[in-house]
Amino acid sequence: MMRIGILTSGEDAPGMNTAIGDVVKAANYYNIDVVGINYGYQGLIEGAIYPLTSSDLENFTDTGGTVLKTSRSPELREIEEIKIQDTLEKFEIHALVIIGDKKSFAAAEKIQQLGIKAVGIPATIENDMAYTDYSIGFDTTVNTILDCIHKIKDTSLSHDKTTIVEVMGKNCGDLALFSALAGGGEIISTPERKLNLDKICSTLDMRINNGKRDNIVVITEGLYDIQELQKDIQEKLNISVRTSTLGFLQWGGNPSAFDRILASRMGIAAIELIMNEQTGKAVGIKENRIIDVDFDRIDIDKESKLEGYRLLEILQNA
Repeated sequence: MMRIGILTSGEDAPGMNTAIGDVVKAANYYNIDVVGINYGYQGLIEGAIYPLTSSDLENFTDTGGTVLKTSRSPELREIEEIKIQDTLEKFEIHALVIIGDKKSFAAAEKIQQLGIKAVGIPATIENDMAYTDYSIGFDTTVNTILDCIHKIKDTSLSHDKTTIVEVMGKNCGDLALFSALAGGGEIISTPERKLNLDKICSTLDMRINNGKRDNIVVITEGLYDIQELQKDIQEKLNISVRTSTLGFLQWGGNPSAFDRILASRMGIAAIELIMNEQTGKAVGIKENRIIDVDFDRIDIDKESKLEGYRLLEILQNA
């Protein structure tokens, strides 16, 4: 009987447990044995492996986080590659399903080059892999951010305050962009469209002069020193500005319906790729159609994600 191993790698994301559970169910449907690997690649190196069944996951598939635990994806050294090969031989694992981020896929590509079959499922709240429209966890996190911003808006409206909200996304501004598109912010600054101080202040000044005295500025982490930005805006416009860094709460929470369905579709696709011996690939979704690309092509179609900025410009300047 074929046996596959599942691991989660990188930062956790809501929907990882759904993906794990549905990979197991799809494998069972096709009469494939499954083992779980704890703590990502580190567990694969150390042999932290155990049998995994649907009943083991029954109470976890609709929860956040990852029941398999996770760790940062390593830059695999030669000695670690040997240990991974030894582990796979010892536990008679024929292929791996790797649920994680861009760095997780880089390690998976290296493993595939060693002759070890691997398929990737994208799970990262930042949605920073260009080949796929969405990664598992992104939709849930956008909804978490929206919920937080709506609460902030309640008090901003009551006091006529401007609030700077910092969200995650060091290399991708999709969390800020989609939150704004869904009504969660009037001004956004992201790695793809970074605004300088003068632009932020001129836009705020225009809105205030037009009677909109409570404003939300959504920024992606790492673009500014948020306290310095607050101070500079206050001095330049003579207004009171608050700040809120949402932080780690963006990673948590039960996955949304969209993320659960996406995880199911991708989980089944991953198993079918392995069955058809089409490994060395990452599963994705484009225009609501499940796709797959080679690991070395996960950064294709970067420009196709930028349409949202055009939509935002129309919606916020109408």
